[in-house]
Amino acid sequence: MPHDARPLPELVSFLETLSEPHILCDRDYRIIAANAAYRRSCAHGRDVVGRTCYDVSHRYSVPCDRAGESCPLARSLQSGQRERVLHLHHTPRGEEYVNIELSPVRDADGEIAWFIEKMEPMQVARGVSDHRGLIGRSPAFQRMLELVARVAPSEASVLLQGESGTGKELVASAVHEASRRAQGPFVAVDCSGLPETLFESELFGHERGAFTGATARKPGLIEAASGGTLFLDELGDIPLGMQVKLLRLLETGTYRRVGSTELRRADIRLVSATHRPLKRMIAEGSFRQDLYFRINTFPITVPALRAREGDLPLLVESLLERVAPQRRLAVSPAAMRLLAAHPFPGNVRELRNVLERASLMCDGETIGPEHLPEELLGVEAETVPSHEPAPSSASSGDALDLDEVQRQALLRAVRSHRGSRRELARRLGISERTLYRRLKALQPDGDGHG
Repeated sequence: MPHDARPLPELVSFLETLSEPHILCDRDYRIIAANAAYRRSCAHGRDVVGRTCYDVSHRYSVPCDRAGESCPLARSLQSGQRERVLHLHHTPRGEEYVNIELSPVRDADGEIAWFIEKMEPMQVARGVSDHRGLIGRSPAFQRMLELVARVAPSEASVLLQGESGTGKELVASAVHEASRRAQGPFVAVDCSGLPETLFESELFGHERGAFTGATARKPGLIEAASGGTLFLDELGDIPLGMQVKLLRLLETGTYRRVGSTELRRADIRLVSATHRPLKRMIAEGSFRQDLYFRINTFPITVPALRAREGDLPLLVESLLERVAPQRRLAVSPAAMRLLAAHPFPGNVRELRNVLERASLMCDGETIGPEHLPEELLGVEAETVPSHEPAPSSASSGDALDLDEVQRQALLRAVRSHRGSRRELARRLGISERTLYRRLKALQPDGDGHG
């Protein structure tokens, strides 16, 4: 059909009746109409009619699919159906993740002539540094976030799998905040280390006299989460006997308080998480296969920090705002290189701990290599090729003498410390013996006291 075909006036009028941001595009990506909600929240106060959607939303000069992203319009032309994607858009509030739902509109001849595009900002995630919520721009992060956006509006059980410290509870909270249950409670349960009897009482509640020490009736966490989301963290640590009761809860939607015969109905959405290999545990007999199938309706892998290429500077900036909110701390290029070279087996949790310690060691406004723990300093030393001499303090430019950096950091810590040697060692994250040896090296006369 000709590209200049005009849509029916009632189609344009229909957009204005919608409360969510909507635009109407033609097959050439040109915006034909935008409703008031779009003009208010997405258009930066400018007229967008006649401009392309990829220019307005992304500031691209070519369509999304030619700029490395998934284009819902191109996909809809190919499939002939409605398409959904998650995109990072420029908005008056900065870059935000937006759920895009694009529906093709056919003309009188049955050919696709236009597209109605609905935009729904995903409030739980940002593409820029923020002091709360999920932050990231890497492909691995965006793949995870797209799954969160798809499953959140449903009631499906979600299983989050990933290494320790990747932020699974934050992702679980994002699922809750983007769901229809967002106004209800979000109740997190740490399943690790709880004996079966205590776990049952915590989860289901108990009646007075149900067991020794039960002096009063106590509602359980299922009741506390009623109308909202129950998050079971470290699900792989639940004892086998309790797994049977949890399965019964999920299959019937009912449970009993410990010591009661009254059947109660649960109104919860379950999100669970684990870093343990559940399939291997099933093979070993330590996790029930039927429970696994019940909780694994919608699996999401939370990526490790080392898999989130390009996200480190964003996370560093955001975490510094959290660990030192009263200061405007920055990280020097040399320190950032050390952070980027570290594998971070503890993931974002480890990064936060490193930055919190560095903020305490830093008296100024810039965190340098001398403020980082010794295991990170060792990374850059190991990356120097053996055929090249290690940089010395006499070198020019930004060359780094790691021994001198460690020496200066230790001297600064000793001068500012007023407690015992044991407390200083704990503060520095090293053993007391290592501290003694380094103090002794500072003073050749053998006096190990700073």
